[in-house]
Amino acid sequence: MPLGNEEIKIAQTIIAVALAFLSIALVMILFFYFSRKKIVQKEIEKRELEVNHQKELLHSVLVTQEAERKRIAQDLHDDISSKLNVVALHTHLLSTPDITDLERTEIMQQISDLTGKALENSRRIAHDLLPPVFERFGLHAGIEELVLEFNTSKTMQVTYTNSVKFDEAKNDKLLHVFRILQELLNNSLRHGKATQVQIIMTQQNDQIQLQYTDNGIGFEVHDSSKHRGLGLKNIESRVGILNGTFQVESQSGQGVQYNFNFSIV
Repeated sequence: MPLGNEEIKIAQTIIAVALAFLSIALVMILFFYFSRKKIVQKEIEKRELEVNHQKELLHSVLVTQEAERKRIAQDLHDDISSKLNVVALHTHLLSTPDITDLERTEIMQQISDLTGKALENSRRIAHDLLPPVFERFGLHAGIEELVLEFNTSKTMQVTYTNSVKFDEAKNDKLLHVFRILQELLNNSLRHGKATQVQIIMTQQNDQIQLQYTDNGIGFEVHDSSKHRGLGLKNIESRVGILNGTFQVESQSGQGVQYNFNFSIV
């Protein structure tokens, strides 16, 4: 039985609607497919950036460790090995038959002085490797001792304020904070020619805020060569290990201020 015009129109309408729905469905499928593909691609790129960042941090840490090893080796060679060589020479002189009592006394005194200095230097090197106060009593006590050393030397006045209770179980991470402060204090004294330093540590939720300010000669932050030359590459690597952030504010002749944030409470 042939279809009437009305039925043909209805059939055409149904087919048109079905095609429209199929087209919309196809467009949505393609949209979600490419959107998902874009999201996955961004996730891959993000992970690649994270991996590259971790590689850079690891490289920086290895470079820092190698520099520390070289410094320690140089200290051992210059301060201790050379003194022990002189001690060995003086000890040999004591066995010579024509030595006088006065000469023997002088040589013995020199041996005593040299061995005392060698012992003092070996303790200093061991202290630099891992400060005993930090190891036994934690970050707060370690910083207090560090501040006392600078204040006792009369070269630079350092004030330290802390309202954070540190978890000693995280001393492996807190040691990086200690090393950062060591680096900053040495920079303030040697490069910044500062006479006053202020260190403030506070806590907000699980974040530690560290503010470090000195009154030294400062530097232009945009001058990347000088910026890196002040040891900030080492600091950046340690901050990265702690998954922290930091900002530097400085101008020539106006001192410097560092603001750090760490999640290691």
